[in-house]
Amino acid sequence: MKPTTSHLVVAKRILRFVQGTSSYGIQYSKNQSDELAGYSDSDRSGDKDDRKSTVAYVFMIGNAAFSWSSKKESVVALSSCEVEYIAASMTTCQAQWINLLLMELQLVKDEKMELRIDSKSAIDLAKHPVAHDKSKHIETKFHFLRDQVNNGKFEVKHYKTDEQIADLLTKPLKQSSFDYLKKKLGMAEASN
Repeated sequence: MKPTTSHLVVAKRILRFVQGTSSYGIQYSKNQSDELAGYSDSDRSGDKDDRKSTVAYVFMIGNAAFSWSSKKESVVALSSCEVEYIAASMTTCQAQWINLLLMELQLVKDEKMELRIDSKSAIDLAKHPVAHDKSKHIETKFHFLRDQVNNGKFEVKHYKTDEQIADLLTKPLKQSSFDYLKKKLGMAEASN
């Protein structure tokens, strides 16, 4: 790969992010709610070189994040529905592991975890096991989400894009959106 000016711009953006958040941390408190929720998001074809998307998830307990991931997907998605569905499927795999761990630690009973997705078409695809023309090309492994939703293990809900915490991990945001979602994530300036 030959670095270009656009690569330098991205590197500078990352360094500014690290510099601007190095004094921040996630605050946990004893009195926070024990509600569990997972957020999933993606950017469609975010990498201009190979057109692959970045998919991300964030899991919250109460008002603080405790698990998150952002990674470049291994396949090129053909639609925004597909890439959101892939992100939600990745989130479901992690959610199942988290649920099993928390049940083993006896911190939760076998409750349905809510997965918050900002794509109505991906939610529709997950809830309705009909063979949609739009989904025939989606790799079988990503239909794990549909299987888990239909078995009642997870509930997928539409969540407004403005409130989608996983946006922080998939795309550059305006400063006001970044600050708002950073606060929702549970990040605050650490006191010495």
